[in-house]
Amino acid sequence: MDLRIFTEPQQGASYDTLLTVAKATEDLGFDAFFRSDHYLKMGDADGLPGPTDAWITLAGLARETRRIRLGTLMTAATFRLPGVLAIQVAQVDAMSGGRVELGLGAGWFEAEHTAYGIPFPRQKFSRLEEQLEIVTGLWATEPGKTFTYDGAHYKLADSPALPKPAQAKVPVLIGGMGAKRTPALAARFADEFNVPFVSVEDSERQFGRVRAAAEEHGRAAGDLIYSNALVACVGRDDAEVARRAAAIGREVAELKENGLAGSPAEVVDKIGRYAEAGSSRIYLQILDLHDLDHLELISSQVQSQLG
Repeated sequence: MDLRIFTEPQQGASYDTLLTVAKATEDLGFDAFFRSDHYLKMGDADGLPGPTDAWITLAGLARETRRIRLGTLMTAATFRLPGVLAIQVAQVDAMSGGRVELGLGAGWFEAEHTAYGIPFPRQKFSRLEEQLEIVTGLWATEPGKTFTYDGAHYKLADSPALPKPAQAKVPVLIGGMGAKRTPALAARFADEFNVPFVSVEDSERQFGRVRAAAEEHGRAAGDLIYSNALVACVGRDDAEVARRAAAIGREVAELKENGLAGSPAEVVDKIGRYAEAGSSRIYLQILDLHDLDHLELISSQVQSQLG
């Protein structure tokens, strides 16, 4: 089971804070540092000092880290034109020496679009599909050849399809709980399928849909990695768990029900249940980015037990 650190900087984090967490992620032996791609806080957080751009952040981290994978859960297809996104991701991949992964979703948070003057289209899923076709098509185009695309939302003519990523193939992550269209899209484009903040039972059900869709598309179901994103709140004792839950404005009972919360032993046991459902990777949503002792505890007493 791979453990990755997943942050939500729109809730309040500077680049320096993210750099500190990313370096701790690397030093403590976690597999990757991922971040959300949002421009507006959610809930009661103050959001200060304000949003940081996901791909600018990852470009900086690419030069400040050496081992960990870097990526997004999820970049919104509404934020960037697909040709521009392909260039940005390829460049950050080169800056990192080939450690980037692209999580791409349709976009859903209308308020952040309104706040920053970003169009919020009605037909989001079809735009996502075209973006995936374009981004992966640009990267796959052989050097010296051009890429042309004539879609309902985007049109490209004779693109040189440059630059290329450092990796032969940048892993693409797709996620969500849609019963039909999402599994079909994952079967066509995804290297990894992620379900965020759902139960073991719902994870197993959605993984099954994706596995079936992959086989219908002519892929082996095992070609994809299946993963979960879950909030983490781990403590050495009940008091520490309660303190960490209070720091992020959540209740312990709710976190134990819907996330990975409790003692290291409790969390290891629950991760095991997700593994039985088909998950081989967990993105640990860390909401208090100043509590580096939390990361150290997870590394030493959870990750160490997962082989």
